[in-house]
Amino acid sequence: MGRNESSSRLNPLLVNAAHMNQTFSSTTFRVILPLATIVAMLVSQYFIWIYAPEEMTMGQVQKIFYTHLPLAWWALVCFGGVFVGSIMVLVRRHPAWHAFAGACAEIGVLFCGLALVTGSLWARSAWNTWWTWDPRLSTALVMWFVYAGYLILRGSGLGGASSSRLCAVLGIIAFLDVPLVFFSARMWRSIHPAVFASKSGGLEPEMLVTVLVSLTAWGLLTLSLVLARWRIMRYHALMDEITLR
Repeated sequence: MGRNESSSRLNPLLVNAAHMNQTFSSTTFRVILPLATIVAMLVSQYFIWIYAPEEMTMGQVQKIFYTHLPLAWWALVCFGGVFVGSIMVLVRRHPAWHAFAGACAEIGVLFCGLALVTGSLWARSAWNTWWTWDPRLSTALVMWFVYAGYLILRGSGLGGASSSRLCAVLGIIAFLDVPLVFFSARMWRSIHPAVFASKSGGLEPEMLVTVLVSLTAWGLLTLSLVLARWRIMRYHALMDEITLR
């Protein structure tokens, strides 16, 4: 009885693992997407350093903008992924969504932290200070701390079986800060520029093209990293469940 019963209970897990392995091991995810990401990142460097003109006031330092903006935007998209994944955890109660939310949170926190660092480097040249308690910067820093706390909660294991639901609730509440970050430069008096506030954002055509190319390249990198972490976290969850059984 023990062997048959154990086998019957493990079969769904093994089928799930096999299906996931087939999905994420396809040529698209294992070869095409990483290659497209590498090519796009190299192309974006050409646009940044050769195609885009040098800004008259800041010079070469302004080119940090082409990295800073994609980092910030894709961090917000990742936090949106945490929000969606957290809702699905409460609705569907499937561990895959908990893993998805975690993967998005990790990449989001990484990108948000890098956006704060690159923004600080840019601010030093533009505003003659490393940091100022501007509405955009302040809300972004709060957002980073909130999602870093979310990752700490996930890693702590607090709540036992209900841990995923606790994390889901925090993931939903944390998203409240995301619209504040996005609209802060428009809602309050801010020295941080509101990019694309006008039709072209006050950018030269070559600069605008470079921004779009950089956004595309970093978007592919974001997708690659999130899918890779999601795959790893799902495998860990499956192995833990198999071990516990």
